[in-house]
Amino acid sequence: MTEAEDIQQAPVEIADPQQSGRWTLFLAVLAGLSWAGVLAMLFFGAVDQTLALFAPARVLFCGLILLAGLLTFVPMQMRLRISGLAFEGTAGALLLLYTLAFVPPPNGWLLSPPDVPVFTIFAAALFWFVSAFALPIIFAISRRVYRQRARQYDLRRARRQSHEVGATAAAWVFLAGLRVLTPLGALLVVLITVVAELLILSYVEADA
Repeated sequence: MTEAEDIQQAPVEIADPQQSGRWTLFLAVLAGLSWAGVLAMLFFGAVDQTLALFAPARVLFCGLILLAGLLTFVPMQMRLRISGLAFEGTAGALLLLYTLAFVPPPNGWLLSPPDVPVFTIFAAALFWFVSAFALPIIFAISRRVYRQRARQYDLRRARRQSHEVGATAAAWVFLAGLRVLTPLGALLVVLITVVAELLILSYVEADA
């Protein structure tokens, strides 16, 4: 028997769908428990600004954020093949939740010098996390909405739109810091973002 015949007759291992489904369910449950632990520590006062830098509660809090972020965004990155999503989502979640837990809240408004860094860090963290969270959703919707394959897998457009969603959330933070955030103002920011994206899409379509 030749080597080619041995290769042809070699059994092909096929992944068990049930086993894959069990692992997916296990990871999803573990991610949910990790997020629940993070939110419980945040909202029930287990972490605050008085903790030492390497206090067990602070280390546990950051560890749970990293675990929850990786369990959430790594499967999305692998399934949708979006490079960098796991890093952006996990780092954004860590910065956002760490800011909420350990950075003293601002006492004044946005233009108060002591409070400018707080608003800026929080807005940047929110932009990063919201953009990473919106990216797989927008990319998955695009694969169902568009018929042309080039548009279905246009990752550049999906990243731009997710950044627009993140920028909208950051703009709300700045409006709140200026104490002018109202439902009408928040809606106006959304409308400006939507109109800007429609103009970009019309320009790209006309240029294509």
